Amino acid sequence: MKKIFNTFFVISILFVLVSCNQQPPELRKFQFGGEAQGTYYTVTYFASKALVSQSQIDSLLDDFDRSASIWVEESIISRINNNDPQVIPDQHFVDVFLQAKRVSETTQGAFDITIGPLVNAWGFGFKNKIDVDQYVVDSLLPLVNFNAVSLVNGEILKNNPDIHIDYNAIAQGYSVDLTGGFLHQNGIDNYLVDIGGEVLARGNKPDGKLWVVGIENPSEEMNSERTLKATLEIKNKAIATSGNYRKYYEVNGIRYSHTIDPKTGYPVKHSMLSATVMADSASIADAYATAFMVMGLDKAKSFLDGHPEMEAYFIYSGKNGKLETFATKGMQSMITEQ
Repeated sequence: MKKIFNTFFVISILFVLVSCNQQPPELRKFQFGGEAQGTYYTVTYFASKALVSQSQIDSLLDDFDRSASIWVEESIISRINNNDPQVIPDQHFVDVFLQAKRVSETTQGAFDITIGPLVNAWGFGFKNKIDVDQYVVDSLLPLVNFNAVSLVNGEILKNNPDIHIDYNAIAQGYSVDLTGGFLHQNGIDNYLVDIGGEVLARGNKPDGKLWVVGIENPSEEMNSERTLKATLEIKNKAIATSGNYRKYYEVNGIRYSHTIDPKTGYPVKHSMLSATVMADSASIADAYATAFMVMGLDKAKSFLDGHPEMEAYFIYSGKNGKLETFATKGMQSMITEQ
């Protein structure tokens, strides 16, 4: 019995020594990108070997487009908008719908996925712009009401068949979350997903440094060179920015923003130029960034006072047109202005 014990003891010691001498596999950087939802995407991750490919991400995002893109004629959302009685919402569609409903309720309609008819009328959707006047706005406003659509037993019900759902203000963020979830499912813990500026960061770099993302400096012209107003260090958070300085058009010297107020039916006109939101998910950050752009600076700040769990960074036009910024307390410690 003593001999067996000594042998076991020696083997145990050897096992511990060998285990201590084993080094974790070296982490390598993998990065690739492509096009999705009319914009770019980039995936960066660290792992000991390649665990996902660009073709897998392309397939994942294409599958989501077939659910939630108004630009895809046979997508689920397009078929629902066209009142196809045979359409059945898939899980992607349902997840986005339920998230959108929660944000709409919390923001009292500043975020509204039924904004589609007005977006199209003003020329920011998939249909040609029309000549919009008060009569047109008054005729379309009854179609804009997030409470007029509901999910019942797996089916989307609309109070009016002319209601059109538009996921554009949340879909890009959801696609970021979807991509991040796929990376996690494949054993990747340290990654950064960027789709058109909506970002999700998990873990950190091998040297322990945090991920750094940039916040664009609002420009006077939509085609101006992109510069940074600030950088932000994040870990296990998502960032989304909504702004009025890239998507607009001018008629007779008047600039019309792509952000439409669901209550008035008109493009917003206030000092807010961009809203950046940090949240646990990119879809939530995306939706609230849009809602804050609709609210404007004062209402958005008041909203944040009642929701201290949220973090945001606003760029707005101050006195004499000078750019000014506002950051919530939590955001202040993470952000560096240029």
